[in-house]
Amino acid sequence: MKENEQEDPMMPNEIDAYIAACPAEVQEKLKALREVIREEAPLAKEKISYGLPTFHQEQNLIHFAAFEGHIGVYPGSEAMEVFAEELKGYSTSKGTIRIPLTEPLPFPLIRRIVQYRLKAVEALKEERKRKKAEKAAQKKS
Repeated sequence: MKENEQEDPMMPNEIDAYIAACPAEVQEKLKALREVIREEAPLAKEKISYGLPTFHQEQNLIHFAAFEGHIGVYPGSEAMEVFAEELKGYSTSKGTIRIPLTEPLPFPLIRRIVQYRLKAVEALKEERKRKKAEKAAQKKS
């Protein structure tokens, strides 16, 4: 499969197995979280990275995981800083959001975080292209 091809969503994959191994009451939340991320990042490849369900597009966009008592969402430290005000009601650390299983998942916030991550990845990609073009231009000089 090519890097930019999406896996067939009807085919079982590693994330399906991860979700299936979770308690039934957690599975529905994880499936819904996965679907929201998939809707916002339809070109992202799903994989397991660092033992966590991950969406990858040029680089890891976001991870998530189930734990006893909460679901962890891992968008990276930069996104945590950008959304710090909106995350005040959650237990957080440098790159982690902990959402208690007793609370609904904040899908509008998660959508905005994924959109932010996609823009950040695209900006990094453009910066790399610019630097590569500058380097090539310097070699010609």
